Amino acid sequence: MKILHEFVPTRKFLKVAEEVKDLVDGWNVTDNAAGIPAASGTAVSCVLKTKYLDKIVIPIFILHYKGPVEVGGLALAADTVGLDGIVLTMGDIPKYGEPIKALKTSEEAQEFLHKTVRVKNLKLGCLLTARRSVEDTITRVRDVWDFFFFMRLEDKSLSILEQVAKECKRLNKPIYSYFLVGTPRNAEIVKMIGWPITTTMEHVEEFATKLEGIVDGIIVTCAGDYEGDKELLGRLQKFRK
Repeated sequence: MKILHEFVPTRKFLKVAEEVKDLVDGWNVTDNAAGIPAASGTAVSCVLKTKYLDKIVIPIFILHYKGPVEVGGLALAADTVGLDGIVLTMGDIPKYGEPIKALKTSEEAQEFLHKTVRVKNLKLGCLLTARRSVEDTITRVRDVWDFFFFMRLEDKSLSILEQVAKECKRLNKPIYSYFLVGTPRNAEIVKMIGWPITTTMEHVEEFATKLEGIVDGIIVTCAGDYEGDKELLGRLQKFRK
C-alpha cells in the first residue's frame, strides 16, 4: 500500500518535502485550498517530481480557478514533466473574485484535455465521495477516468469503499483513499473542512490494517497539524509496500 502525504504548498515547500521524503511514497499536492491563493499545486508538483524522480506526485487541479487556456497549459506542463496524474475537480469557491465556469464539470475538462489539448501520457483522475450511492459511484468508475481519490472515509463508509475498490481492481484502475486523522491540535480545522475524520492517532494502525489489499494507497493528513503528520507517517511505515 502506497503512503502519499497530503502536501499543502507554502514558501518553504522544498524544506518540508525534504523532511518527510524518506517517510512517504509520494505526495498529493493541494491547489489553493479553500480558495485562498497559494503556490500552484501543479507548479509545485512539477518541481517535486523533478527533484524526487522516484516519488509519486499527483496534484489536485481546481477548475473553478482556471480558464481553458490555463487548464491546457498546466496539464501540458504536467504531461511534459511526467507527473503521475492530476485530479480534476471543480473545487471550492475562490475567496477572491468569481468562480470560473468556462469548463463546467470535471468530465468536460477531461474531454477538453483529451480531444483539444491532446495530452499524451498524463493520467486524469477524479474524486469519489462516500456521500454518493455505490451505484452512482461505480458508474463514474466505469467512465474513461484513469484513477480515483476517495473522500470521507470513516468506519461507516468503509463498506462503500470496499465495493467501489473491487470494481476499480476489476478495471485495473488505481484507487487511493484520503486518510484524515483527528488530533487535539486540528479540531478547529477539521470542523472548518467539514469532513468526518477517518480515525484518531491512537487507532491509525488498526484502521490502516483494514485497508490492506483494498486500496492501492492512502493519502494521509492531520489537516494543519504538521507535527501530527510526522507522527502519523512514522506509524504507517510498516504498511508501505
